[in-house]
Amino acid sequence: MKKVQGQPLPLGVTITENQVNFSVVVPGEKKCRLLLYRNEEGAPCRTYDMEEALGDVRYLALTGFRAGEYEYNYEIDGEITVDPYVRALAGRIVWGEERDIRKHEVRGYLYRGEYDWEGDRPLRLPRCEVVAYSLHVRGFTRDMHSKVRAKGTFEGVIEKLPYLKELGINQIHCMPVYEFEECGLRRNYWGYGPGFYFAPKSAYAACGDGVKALKDMVKACHKEGIEVVLEMPFEIFVPALTVVECLRYYLIEYHVDGFILNPCADATRAAMEDPVLKHTKLLTHRMDFQSVMRQFLKGDEGMVNGVIYWLRHLSEEEGAFNYIASHNGFTLNDLVSYDGKHNEQNGENNQDGPDYNYSWNCGAEGPSRKKAVAGLRRRQIRNALFLVLLAQGMPCILSGDEFGNSQKGNNNVYCQDNPVGWLNWSGLKSHSDQYEFVKGLIRLRREYGVFHPQKEMCGADMVSCGVPDVSYHGESAWRTPSEVSSRQLGVYYSGAALKEDDCFVIYNMHWLSHTFALPALSKGKNWYMLASTDEGILENPLCMKDKKALEVAPRTVIVLTGRKGQKN
Repeated sequence: MKKVQGQPLPLGVTITENQVNFSVVVPGEKKCRLLLYRNEEGAPCRTYDMEEALGDVRYLALTGFRAGEYEYNYEIDGEITVDPYVRALAGRIVWGEERDIRKHEVRGYLYRGEYDWEGDRPLRLPRCEVVAYSLHVRGFTRDMHSKVRAKGTFEGVIEKLPYLKELGINQIHCMPVYEFEECGLRRNYWGYGPGFYFAPKSAYAACGDGVKALKDMVKACHKEGIEVVLEMPFEIFVPALTVVECLRYYLIEYHVDGFILNPCADATRAAMEDPVLKHTKLLTHRMDFQSVMRQFLKGDEGMVNGVIYWLRHLSEEEGAFNYIASHNGFTLNDLVSYDGKHNEQNGENNQDGPDYNYSWNCGAEGPSRKKAVAGLRRRQIRNALFLVLLAQGMPCILSGDEFGNSQKGNNNVYCQDNPVGWLNWSGLKSHSDQYEFVKGLIRLRREYGVFHPQKEMCGADMVSCGVPDVSYHGESAWRTPSEVSSRQLGVYYSGAALKEDDCFVIYNMHWLSHTFALPALSKGKNWYMLASTDEGILENPLCMKDKKALEVAPRTVIVLTGRKGQKN
């Protein structure tokens, strides 16, 4: 093993056929040593002073040894430090096992594994075609009812791909999958906070190799037409250079299709302006859609104008996507089952988690056997799904919402590495009707282009067909409900530009019935009911022949299409 001239860039470790280059940021005049360990040995076998510097970057290169047989750390001013640019970690294979960096129990692994991508590339699906699904890699399949062999792992997600494809999902959003410290006073189940952003979490790999397992998952998803988006919530002090390099690395090395970034971090702007990441989906969590739709759902007044905006807005420039439930807050089931959060199990006296959830328990707090309560909750869940999946921006479903998953009123399960935070897959059997409804609604969205246009509709007659591309109606046709007290809205989509049938969606979130006048269709056409809160998704659309108005029951959504005759 021989020390040779190194290079300051790129940061981290660069392994070539002839040598290994080490480069690390060391502020000021601090002393830095490279520590090398033989695999699985407890103490360093060799150390090297890192004296060459360019700015705050120290570097050196070694030749004459097999990189894969060694691990490494740095000692900076006497403190053992793991390389922040490390590509793979040794010592973190077992989830929940405490390991001490100061005792050399966690080290960087000199990973040089070849991987056969079999011609795989990022899918680059048009945003208008995406239906996303947010999941936690461990919690998604950790439950005993998940029916997968590799529970709580990347491999477990692969086993569930047929399920996701049948549901109609073509993009998954994964909560942090990089190496983070889960052990502490409270279990860091979610993975937020400091981490080794470049290194996939080996505790999420049944094979023990996070690098290979993540690549396997991405490749398997792409074979099924499903994109992979990683949540990368970099802390605000992480340099923009590190953020951009990290995202480039996952794009190039792991074929990842996109990222969800911290909207509060200045580095997010740098990433969005980076030419390498130009056509990668760069998303952020924004709660505007969620807040407006939750308030409309429970019947708050004064929400119609906000609903009109968010039903039409595509949000592509902001990197936003539409969701009514996410990991940060209530599940959809809990949104209609609890007025307040119940986070006592977190050990923070119920002080953690968001206080404003815009939820409504439908008449009873928590689980209820009352038929009226259960029936109303079922309606509200369907109405919420209509709002998400018929809005024209990119929709995202929280994993488990398709079968009524509950977190028992906990709206902040960041530390709940147990059945509270995991998906309870037994709900798929007990809520099979809800699953079929979601599957049918996704299919309906895809079938009708007016629900997923490539460009945002503008409310004007763009093709001289006599009606605007989208218009808004109250109980009287062509009159937008402007009263503060209005809790109902009709949305008329013209299919002329797409050479498709028109659609009319009626939302009545009031606790009273309302009669809606139906916009007149051209001669020979009738309105047909495609779906409703009561009937679900109809296999054989119901003809509204000669009807000029339609009475809509309380808290009901109805989807109509105008056509000459039944489609084959």
